Order: sequence, then structure tokens, then C-alpha cells
Amino acid sequence: MAIALAEILDHRQVALQLRSRRRPNVIREVVSLFEKTGSVARPADFLAQVLSREEASSTLSENGVAFPHARTELVDQIALAIGRSRAGVPWNGEGKRARLIFLLAVPQRLMNDYLVLLGTLGRVTRDQQQRDALFAAATPVEFIAIRREAGSF
Repeated sequence: MAIALAEILDHRQVALQLRSRRRPNVIREVVSLFEKTGSVARPADFLAQVLSREEASSTLSENGVAFPHARTELVDQIALAIGRSRAGVPWNGEGKRARLIFLLAVPQRLMNDYLVLLGTLGRVTRDQQQRDALFAAATPVEFIAIRREAGSF
């Protein structure tokens, strides 16, 4: 049975005002959200895995959305942390900016569930109205509630 986004969303793992202005620091800031819930064992090791994966191939997609991730033994279930930067963070060598960052920690055995979740996130963030709603949220709880009400998460 596939995992739904609603099952893994936790308001403690949503940061709506990222402070960092460089990709590695933003990823570090978003990874630190997992420390609030204990979702990821050894966050520093996970950070290194994500940074290595991102260096190998940028996860920036269209519309300023990035999906950094790592398949790892450091989680028992899929974990999601979300960061938002109104100004955007330079994400790749072309100078394109990420404004929404969806960071996924994925156990090796749940690759199919990961692909389903990534597809759902991709559909949500491709739609301008959906992205606008994500930027309208004032708090992490509201961010999640708006998505659930729209039926997207």
C-alpha cells in the first residue's frame, strides 16, 4: 500500500522562512528539521548523503522547486521536510533559484512509494494556483491544512 503525503507531513518539519542563501546551507537547514521529530538517525550523515546526491545531479525542477533526497539506511520510513524561501536560493550552475524545497529521506526498500510521492509533489508544484497557495500560508500548520483542504496532500 502506497504511503500518502498526509501520513508523513508534520508541521515541525516545515520551515517557511529559510535563512540560508546558499544551496548547501539551505539543505543543512532543512535537514535540521528532522532533528525536531527524530525522523532521521544521524542527521549529519544524512546531510552528507543528500549533498553528495545533489552534487551528482541537481534536483531543481521547473518553477523554482527542488527535491533533494537520499535513499538511505538512516530511516525506517519515508520522511519529508519542507523549506520555503521567498527570494529563492541559487540552486544550480545556471543560477536558477529554488523557492520551495521538498527534502525526502527514503529507505532503500520503499523506492516505489518514493516515486509515487515524488509524482504527487511534482503535480502539486507544477500548478501555479497550488504554488501560490503554498506561498500564502503564514504558518507550517496552515501550509499543511491548505494542502489537505485542496485534496492535494
